[in-house]
Amino acid sequence: MKIGILKETREFENRISVSVETVKKLVASNHSVYIEPGAGSESYTSDEEFIVSGAQINLDLSDVDLIFKVNPPNNSELEKIKDNSTIISFFQIKDELENIQSYINKKLTVFSMSHIPRTTLAQNMDALSSQSNIAGYKAVVIGADHISKYMPLLMTAAGTIQPAKVLIPGAGVARPAAIATAKRLGAQVFAFDVRPVVKEQVESLGAKFIEVESETEEGVGEGGYAKEVSDEYKRKQSELIKETIAKMDLVITTALIPERPAPILIDKNMVESMKAGSTIIDLAAVNGGNCELTVRDKISTHNGVIIDGRSNLPGTMPKHSSDLYSKNLYNLFNHIYKDENIDFEDEIVNGSMLINNGKVHSPALKKFLDKD
Repeated sequence: MKIGILKETREFENRISVSVETVKKLVASNHSVYIEPGAGSESYTSDEEFIVSGAQINLDLSDVDLIFKVNPPNNSELEKIKDNSTIISFFQIKDELENIQSYINKKLTVFSMSHIPRTTLAQNMDALSSQSNIAGYKAVVIGADHISKYMPLLMTAAGTIQPAKVLIPGAGVARPAAIATAKRLGAQVFAFDVRPVVKEQVESLGAKFIEVESETEEGVGEGGYAKEVSDEYKRKQSELIKETIAKMDLVITTALIPERPAPILIDKNMVESMKAGSTIIDLAAVNGGNCELTVRDKISTHNGVIIDGRSNLPGTMPKHSSDLYSKNLYNLFNHIYKDENIDFEDEIVNGSMLINNGKVHSPALKKFLDKD
């Protein structure tokens, strides 16, 4: 295949969809790789490194069969892409609805890294998890910089400084990395999740699990994802978080539901109950935020509380985030094209394919289009 790699153009995006190692593997499998000049500059990979790995530093979108990207193509790129070609990238349907007809008209095939099933077989393709792990780590590092306290317990001749208290509400996959990083920095860590089944995991990482009592499996969705909960559960959840959050120095929210606005976990009153000098890092800012006062891609302050709404923390660590994303994408590519013909009975193929040669393939996409 002729595979094209574009330079990412979205604001705050510094990643690239392939690493040097991935290019070597593709070339070794007799694929041709064409990379847009400077595509790796923001992730600290030069054109020369890609050339040595076997890539060609020129890209004609009208002459490639398959395009690897981090984010979906913009309008200008979409116009230049050859009909009947294939795109693999992150792809949230709700954010790309206005362009869906263009994909259909050009008879494109679209695989979404955002819709890979959460199964054991798909673990090495799960880019949402690999990127969220980076976000969880970086959120704690940023939070430690924002707050007005030490993170660890500190015993000095002048007296003892108590450790910072960190709360991580939400069912996001960034949570384990955030807990582990906060614990390594010496903080007291508390976690909340709508799925009681994760209590053991949270406690094994050294955090105290805060749970809402419920007689049903609230919040447990298909494929290991979280789902919407009842109004009664939301009321109890709100009361518990409000009681807990007032004691915290750093709050890192991680609750994201696929293709839905992020649930509000922290309202204005809760923010105002927090101590001045404390911080909220909202890892759900990309879908609106878990905090009512979050402004996407802005750092704001309310009553002395810092609210960090940067939506692409993996993009702030572009070297390793690109390396991991590239491995995930390559593994999906190998799985899809492991045989001469694509296996449409395969769970991973079915889950990640949104459009097939211009025809809507995904039930989730069909639902969005039917709403319109």
